[in-house]
Amino acid sequence: MRRRAVKALIALIPLLLAVPIHADWQLDPGQSRVQASITQLDGNAPQTHHHQVNNLQGDISADGTLRLPLRLSQTDLLTRFGDLPPWVGLLANTTLVTLVAQMPPERLDGLDIGESMVETLTFRVQTDLINQEESVPLRFTREGLNEVRVTHAEPMAMDGRALMANSTVRTVLSLLGYQEIDEHVPVTLNALLVNR
Repeated sequence: MRRRAVKALIALIPLLLAVPIHADWQLDPGQSRVQASITQLDGNAPQTHHHQVNNLQGDISADGTLRLPLRLSQTDLLTRFGDLPPWVGLLANTTLVTLVAQMPPERLDGLDIGESMVETLTFRVQTDLINQEESVPLRFTREGLNEVRVTHAEPMAMDGRALMANSTVRTVLSLLGYQEIDEHVPVTLNALLVNR
């Protein structure tokens, strides 16, 4: 009886190895960031400044929903203001917006090491005040057994006019000294998804 159970277990091993395992893909905060280059037009000559959103955090659920919450504390904006009142610290860790997209995890699972694919993800901005969608072509490259690098597949840019039309963004930018910015705001993404 015991011998049969061991044989049955040994027979199951190849079947278990053949079944694709869906990964629990998460962004590695230490290696996931976005940089935006804002050109200020209200001075004597245009000046370009670079701003970063670091420590990107998010995951892909089993149903393929990618959620990417963004907080003020992830940006380099607070360090540019200098000394701030303590209440700003509470606001800094509050989620400002959450970006949501669909990305089937089995597509990542199917990549071989060194292989890349391009997927156009439609990100929705989830807040009470903003209802916006943006399609972004992203390149996914398998770098290791449990690592997939995410970069943009073609040049990305935000619309500076749309940024300045948003009252919250305009307030933050004006506090930083931006009164008028170029309509073309290039964005660079470099992130790492890991299978936890």
